[in-house]
Amino acid sequence: MPIATLARRSLLTGAATILASHGARAEPVTISVLDVGGALQLIQSAIEAFATARPDLVSRIVFSQAPAPELGAKLKAQQAAGRVDIDLVLTGSDGLAAGLAQGAWVKLLPDHAGQFPNLEANYEPAALNLLRAQGQGFGMVVAYYPSGPLLEYLPDRVKTPPATAEDLLGWARAHPGRFMYARPANSGPGRTFMMGLPYLLGDKDPKDPVGGWDKTWAYLTALNPAIEYYPAGTGATMKELGEGSRDMIVSTTGWDINPRALGVVPKEAAIGTLQGFHWVSDAFFVTVPLGVPAAKLSVLLALIQFLLQPAQQAVLYDSGYLYPGPAVKNVPLSLAPAKSQALIAEYGRPEYAALIADNPIELPLPPDRMVVAFRKWDELIGSKK
Repeated sequence: MPIATLARRSLLTGAATILASHGARAEPVTISVLDVGGALQLIQSAIEAFATARPDLVSRIVFSQAPAPELGAKLKAQQAAGRVDIDLVLTGSDGLAAGLAQGAWVKLLPDHAGQFPNLEANYEPAALNLLRAQGQGFGMVVAYYPSGPLLEYLPDRVKTPPATAEDLLGWARAHPGRFMYARPANSGPGRTFMMGLPYLLGDKDPKDPVGGWDKTWAYLTALNPAIEYYPAGTGATMKELGEGSRDMIVSTTGWDINPRALGVVPKEAAIGTLQGFHWVSDAFFVTVPLGVPAAKLSVLLALIQFLLQPAQQAVLYDSGYLYPGPAVKNVPLSLAPAKSQALIAEYGRPEYAALIADNPIELPLPPDRMVVAFRKWDELIGSKK
């Protein structure tokens, strides 16, 4: 039986189980999806596929986007007014942490664990670690990657790329304004750079941004004068690298592959790591805000289950945006659409396999400490620009 047929049968059976446990629905619902991390590029087609497969559950899906720093205030205002019009949030670790800090999310696990049979056994090990440590029962990992921090540069402009953190500092000082990274609170590469430095510098406690990052904060402070400004998002850094106003930026696996495939960054751009490199993993989560009606929650649980099916996970290879992308096991590139396979064959990097296999993959900061780290970066570093 074809994989697609098996996946669809699994979806229909799973959705029926979820709906039975939450009571029958009277009519299809409209689902409002807010993306605060750039996940729609990967996941929108899978969400739309669910609506196509289950018109008895979903009448329409409305998509919107907002910067992650705006999420907390938006949810707080709606929940205080008792009128929540966001049903599902697609977010990175930043938006997840902001919502956790104010108690904004529905508890999905273990409250609804029965709707996700064999969930933990099906996750990739690193994605499962993120589910437990970052999701904390409120956020479900739907896409995963080892992330970074990587340095991305143009070889004709950077003849001798930095090999150590001290090399990077020296290069940036010698070439003021030519190195850039984006504000960590709204950038995957920015936050992996911030969270990766404690490992690179041998800081006292990489998991404690207040008491354990003395070397990291000193380093970022020393680097600050060499950086012209900090964009609000990663896209600006890629554009400036491609246009030639920057020579080197902070990147991740996905942000390396995708902008080159799109032509924003020249194909010949190279990547490198620094001595003592540890990956700091990242993921996209789906969350449900408190205040969503119970009847609609049943549909949302069926949708989340659908997104974790291998056939839908395979589309996450996409155009390399979150390489590799799938959060569950047994989803090889060969299952991805032909377009994705061709793109990654052309723009992917053979060295990624060894980099992922041979270097430690660390969890990002716990959500409460991540919020603290963002705030401290804004106060110590960002406010100086």
